[in-house]
Amino acid sequence: MNILITGCNGQLGHEILILERTNTQHRYFNTDIQAYAEDVENYFQLDITDKCAVWDFVTENNIDGIINCAAYTAVDEAEHNRSTCATLNSLAPAYLAESIDSRNGWIIHISTDYVFDGTAHTPYVEQTATCPASVYGDTKLAGEIAVSSICSRHVIIRTSWLYSEYGKNFVKTMVNLGKTRDELSVIFDQTGTPTYALDLAEAIFSIISHGIVSGIYHYSNEGAISWYDFTKAIHRIAGITTCNVKPIRTEDYPTPAQRPHYSVLDKTKIKSVYGISIPYWEESLQHCIRRMTDTAMHQCSDNNK
Repeated sequence: MNILITGCNGQLGHEILILERTNTQHRYFNTDIQAYAEDVENYFQLDITDKCAVWDFVTENNIDGIINCAAYTAVDEAEHNRSTCATLNSLAPAYLAESIDSRNGWIIHISTDYVFDGTAHTPYVEQTATCPASVYGDTKLAGEIAVSSICSRHVIIRTSWLYSEYGKNFVKTMVNLGKTRDELSVIFDQTGTPTYALDLAEAIFSIISHGIVSGIYHYSNEGAISWYDFTKAIHRIAGITTCNVKPIRTEDYPTPAQRPHYSVLDKTKIKSVYGISIPYWEESLQHCIRRMTDTAMHQCSDNNK
C-alpha cells in the first residue's frame, strides 16, 4: 500500500519513520509543512490546510491510506488563537478524509483525551459523552466528527500524555529541569496515563496489518498516575537525585486552558478488536529514558572524535 503520514516532524511521526524501516511491505510518503531536519527517504513538504494541495498529493501518488499525526498542540496558545487551531485540528482532517474517501481508502486519525472535561472518576470509554473544556479539545473533537462523517473507513485514536525522546514533551522537560534546578513544583491532583509514542506507533502498524475496523478507539499505556508521581518516576529512572520535587494543586499553577483533572482512558476496545498488548507506563518510560541516554552518549562520542 501507499501510505501518507502527516506530521512527521512530531513525536509520533518520528517514531513511525523509525518503524517504517522494519515494515517494508508498504511505500511511505512522509510529510510535514516544514523541511525535515534529517535525511529521510520519501519525505515531502505538504501543507494539509491547503485543500487543493492535499487532493493533488493523494491523487498523484495513488495514496491508499493516511496516518494523520499532525495537530496544533499548543494547548494554552490555542485559547487565544482559535482560528489557526481550528484550521489544523478540524479543517485539515476533513480535507484528508475527503481526499482518501474518494479513493475508497482509509484514514487513521490521532485525537486526544481533551475531548472530555476530566470530571469523571472512572476510565473513559469510547462511547462516553464528549465535553471539551478548552479550545484545543473543542477543535480536536470537531476533527473527529469530520473524519468519522466523511470517510467510511476510519480509525480515530484518542491518546493522552504523549511523550518520546523526540520533540518537546513532559519527560524531556522534567529530565532537563531536574538536572539544572534544585527544586520543582509539580501538580499532584491531575491523574492520567502517559503514552510512549513508540508504543502508539507500533499499535498503529498492528491496526494496518489487521485491517481497518472503523470506529473510535482509546490508546495509552496501562496504569494511572499523577503528574507529580510521574515526575518522581522520571527522575528516579534517569538517576536524578539532586532535585527536590514538591507537589502542588492545580489552583497553584493557573493556565489559560483548563486541564482535565482525570483523563484515564479505557483501552478494552482496542485490545479486543486488534489483539494489541499494551505495556505498563513505567516499563515504557524506562525504555524511553534508556534510548535518550544512549542517544546522548552517541552524540557525546561523535563530538569527541
